[in-house]
Amino acid sequence: MPVPQAGSAGAQPLAPARGEIIGSGPVRVALILPLSRQDGTASAGRAVANGARLAMDFAARSGASHIHIVLKDTGNAESRARAAASEAVSEGASLILGPLRAGAVQAAGEVALAANIPMIGFSNTSIIARPGVYLLSVLPEAEAMRALSFARSQGRQTAAALVPANAYGEAFSAAFQSAARELGMPVRGVFSFGNEAQARQQIEQLVPKLLAGQIDTLFLPDRATAPSFGILLQAAQVPRGRITILGSGDWSGDSAIAAQAYLEGAFYPVIDPAGLAAIAPDYRARFGGAPQQLATIGFTAILLANTPALAQAAPRYNPQVLLSPTGFSGRDGPFRFHYDGRGEYGLVIHRVTAGGAQIADPARLGGITTQATGATSSGGNTIPPVGASLVQGSY
Repeated sequence: MPVPQAGSAGAQPLAPARGEIIGSGPVRVALILPLSRQDGTASAGRAVANGARLAMDFAARSGASHIHIVLKDTGNAESRARAAASEAVSEGASLILGPLRAGAVQAAGEVALAANIPMIGFSNTSIIARPGVYLLSVLPEAEAMRALSFARSQGRQTAAALVPANAYGEAFSAAFQSAARELGMPVRGVFSFGNEAQARQQIEQLVPKLLAGQIDTLFLPDRATAPSFGILLQAAQVPRGRITILGSGDWSGDSAIAAQAYLEGAFYPVIDPAGLAAIAPDYRARFGGAPQQLATIGFTAILLANTPALAQAAPRYNPQVLLSPTGFSGRDGPFRFHYDGRGEYGLVIHRVTAGGAQIADPARLGGITTQATGATSSGGNTIPPVGASLVQGSY
C-alpha cells in the first residue's frame, strides 16, 4: 500500500518503493548500504542497518515516528549506489542516508545534488563532502583537532607528527597541520615513512628536537606502527614526561598499544563508548551478536532523520536546520555538520593505561573550521545543551 506524504489531507501518496520498508511514518527516507558485498564492508553495512532498525523501534515505542525507511542494497558494485540513489529519488525520498565507501557516497551524492535532496553519507573520507552531501562519521580533522585541543588545554605548545607514506597518512598529516594552524600551535615537522628504515631515520631527526624541548607534543595516528615508535623513543632515552603523545581513534582497543610501556599516559580521541554499551543488550537480543561501532552511527542517523524540526519542516531537512552550530545530541553524544559537508563528532579523550584505557576528558566538539564562515567552536569548552535533542528515554 502506498505511504502518504506528511502534510495536508489531500497530499499525494508516495509510489511503491523497492526495498525493505521499515516503519510507517509519512516521510520517506532512503537508506543505501552494501548489505551483500563480498567483503568486510557487508558486515559494516549490516551493523548500520541494524542500528537503524533499533532506532526505528525506539521511535515507534515513543509514539513519535515521523518517517519510514526504504533499505536499499548496493551489492558488490559501488556503481549500484548511483542507481539506488536514482531509484530513491524517483520513489519520492526526502532524504538519502548512506552509503559507506567514499566512491559510493560520491556517486550517490551526484544524484542527490541534481535532485536537490540532501544526503548524509557514512564515509570518513572528508574530501568527498560538499554542501548538500554531509558526512556523519568521525573524520581525521575532528580527531586531530580534538587531540591537539586537549594537548593545548594541558599546557603543551609545539607539535610534530609521524605519519605513514600512504593515503591514510596524508589525510592525517593535512588534518594535523590544519588543526595546529587553527590553534596557533607551531608545527616542528611532519615526518613521513614508508618502511622501517625510513621510520628509524625520521626518529633520528626527531629525537634531538624532543631532547632540546623544541617539541612537546607528538602525534602518532597510525595504530600499527605506534608501538614500534614507542620502543624507538624509549631506546633513544627521550624522557617520557617531556612529551605528550597523541594517537587517533584507530588506537581504541589495540592490545599492542596497551602493552607498550612507553605509550602509557598517551591520549587519543574516540567516540564515547557509552553509546555502544547502551544499545548492546537490545542489539544482542534482536540480532544475536555484539554490535559494531557503526551500529550507533546508524542509530543516530535515523534519530536525526526522524526529528520533527527536520522531517516536518518546509522544506524537509532544511540546511538551515541541519547546519545549526549547536548541532544535535545523538546516540554517541554531540555532533554537527559544517557548511562544506563535513561532520564533527564530540569525541572523548582516552588515556592509555597499563593493559587498557580510561576516560581523561568527556565528549566535546573539537572545533574544526567551517569553511563558509571561518568560525570555530572553542576547543576547550563544553558544548551547551542542544536545542534539537534526539535521544530521550532509556536510550
